[in-house]
Amino acid sequence: MSDQGVGASPLRKEDDRLMRGRGQFVADIRLAGLQDVVFVRSPLAHARIAGVQVPPGHSDRVYCAQHLDGVKPVRAVSGLPGFKVSEQSVLAVGKVRHVGENVAICVAPTRAEAEDIAALVRLDLEELPVVHDMLAARESASGLLHEHWDDNVFLETQVHVNMEAVSDAAFQVTREIRTSRQCMAPMEGRGAVAHWDSRLEQLVLYTSTQIPHIVRSGLAECLGLEEGQVRVITPDVGGGFGYKGILLTEEVALGWLAMRRGHPVRWIEDRREHLTASANCREHHYHITGYADAQGRLLGLQCEATVDSGAYSSYPFSACLEAAQVASILPGPYDFAAYSCKTWSVATNKCPILPYRGVARTGVCFALELLLDDLAREAGVEPYELRLRSLVRPEQMPFDNITNKHFDSGDYPEALSQAVAAIDVTAIRARQRRGEPDGRLIGVGLAVYCEQAAHGTSVYAGWGIPMVPGHEQATARLTPDGGLELRIGAHSHGQSLETTLPQVAHEILGIDIARIRLVHGDTAYTPYSTGTWGSRCMVMSGGAVARACRTLARRLAHIGASMLQVAPEQVCVRDGLVAGPQGSVTIADVARLWYRRPQDVPPGADAGGLEVTEGYKPQRDSGTFGYGVHAVLLALDPETGDVEILDYVIVEDGGKLVNPMVVDGQIYGGTAQGIGTALYEEMAFDASGQPQASTFADYLLPGPTEVPEPRLIHMETLSPYTEFGVKGIGESGAIPPPAAIGNAINDALHPLGAQLHVSPATPRRILEAIARAQGASDIAAARAEAAARMDKEFA
Repeated sequence: MSDQGVGASPLRKEDDRLMRGRGQFVADIRLAGLQDVVFVRSPLAHARIAGVQVPPGHSDRVYCAQHLDGVKPVRAVSGLPGFKVSEQSVLAVGKVRHVGENVAICVAPTRAEAEDIAALVRLDLEELPVVHDMLAARESASGLLHEHWDDNVFLETQVHVNMEAVSDAAFQVTREIRTSRQCMAPMEGRGAVAHWDSRLEQLVLYTSTQIPHIVRSGLAECLGLEEGQVRVITPDVGGGFGYKGILLTEEVALGWLAMRRGHPVRWIEDRREHLTASANCREHHYHITGYADAQGRLLGLQCEATVDSGAYSSYPFSACLEAAQVASILPGPYDFAAYSCKTWSVATNKCPILPYRGVARTGVCFALELLLDDLAREAGVEPYELRLRSLVRPEQMPFDNITNKHFDSGDYPEALSQAVAAIDVTAIRARQRRGEPDGRLIGVGLAVYCEQAAHGTSVYAGWGIPMVPGHEQATARLTPDGGLELRIGAHSHGQSLETTLPQVAHEILGIDIARIRLVHGDTAYTPYSTGTWGSRCMVMSGGAVARACRTLARRLAHIGASMLQVAPEQVCVRDGLVAGPQGSVTIADVARLWYRRPQDVPPGADAGGLEVTEGYKPQRDSGTFGYGVHAVLLALDPETGDVEILDYVIVEDGGKLVNPMVVDGQIYGGTAQGIGTALYEEMAFDASGQPQASTFADYLLPGPTEVPEPRLIHMETLSPYTEFGVKGIGESGAIPPPAAIGNAINDALHPLGAQLHVSPATPRRILEAIARAQGASDIAAARAEAAARMDKEFA
């Protein structure tokens, strides 16, 4: 292995500009004649629009729905049976369905002037009953968000397999488990700049997105343009995590405005808009039962799961993105015989949901892994012992689980054993028996997770959504001086693609990665792609780059062999050379010959030259399964509800690690987000549908003092279906922390007879759980009861 190829850890190429402030984000784009846009947004969650009063003298700077003649609403449909279609107008028509929904556009030479105009616009709204609770929204008595529906359910799904197999289960545990609604918090918010190129008759949109080609398709559809009339440019993106993985009504509005007004327009989201008006995720409710035999082995699961999908179906992933996945992924990597799961994707008067790092898996892992700990306690075994007896074993790989998820490879019991040993459960149990000098309670928890990534055509064709991934394409082009350009349709928002994809090319061609440039983020120059989501970049784009470079290597070998006066089969391409038995020529020499001295190109050379576009799919498009175990030791103060993480162990298996340093960064970043989900982050809504956080003073994020440095242990079980054996890894770190931390909290609370089955586990919720367990009338009384019980427990 070289110090630049697959498996090496060269420094990130993109950091040189990003750390020196030379990055270019949407807000940095300056075009001649640019004017700023501010949206007038609904202050109510559910209301009929009786009128919009435009301030005198500003009629040429304010636009409402009636002005958008010919603009189609955003429709994100699904082919799953029973799915109900919603239409999200670019500006609200007839009524508003969530706080922050766009009602009018204001445009002015500066952002401040546009905000002043927006403040003068008056909305005449007739308030309607609000549907704010997803469980109540399922009931027939609930008011309707979409009048052409007969209920508030986007989609209902059901899976039922062999439930009679648990009729004689020795142990049975039922729990009600909830996860709270969250926002995403990329450093850079959303933003877009649009202008109409009258010479080319083309709409050019600069936007901070993960899916430039899908945005192009959506814009063309909504605005009635040919796709060739739309060019989407995505410069540097300051984090996405799924938040930038949908078509925005704001993008459509800016496109229309630029075409109408004839000058560039810009919208840059502020943090208040981001928190109150944009998109959320992860509000789940589970009523779940687990069954085990007398030896403490999982026999089956039964579940009813509800997901709050918000007011509209988001393009392209649709409103059933999370709930419809719950039924198929809830079994995780466990091998058992009985399963039943019913799910509901429910519409409420909240902003729509979208894919957030770990999509659905974070909630599913939380529900399943908390249940398994409780089931283990009921069976009288250590939680890790129940898992060891229930996990799929390496000799079963590849493995089709009870919902026909095809697991490609892995050794789950080994990962669990390493995590248990590293956190040292035996020593922690002894420490718990001794008690802590400061009166805090110690708890240990773990969670096993798996992440289906880079799943492709067969999976998404079954969903029937507007986007189905096919072959991922990449172009590899040698420049006349021997440099290499790689062009891909996916886009980086922190995945280090400008480093890792050149590493793939270097592995095959041996060209120094400093001389390899990645071109991405511009639909005019890059091959079509469904974009960056689902931890697919290294599997799909990496596979396409590898295939293109191999084809390029064959063409280089033919020309280089002629230059060396030997047969093509006598040479190989390596280390930046075409090497023969007695000598070599550099790839740069071959490039100069092809471009500058075509008269010397040998007969039979491929007429396609030194530019290659290849497509790639893994051998199976059912996806790769990265997996691992998170184990947590924490201390909990029963007087304050405060939680301190003392130790955090991660054992992960992402197949072949193209750049281990980058993988570590992905795992660390995801874990920080998972800790936020577990302990801090919550977007609460009141009964009138009002979001209860509008700044980071209200919406809490973990900082450096809340995120410990994990101890990270790598395993590398190669996937049999992908180039180099790689697996998707980008979301893995974010999936298991809420479950591992939740189990550790419940382990700490166990001496008090308390349990908590909701995230985030805030101090208040912890104290309320203690109060319930003690039968106390209030938290203060519970503290006294807890102290007395601990004294007795540890005496």
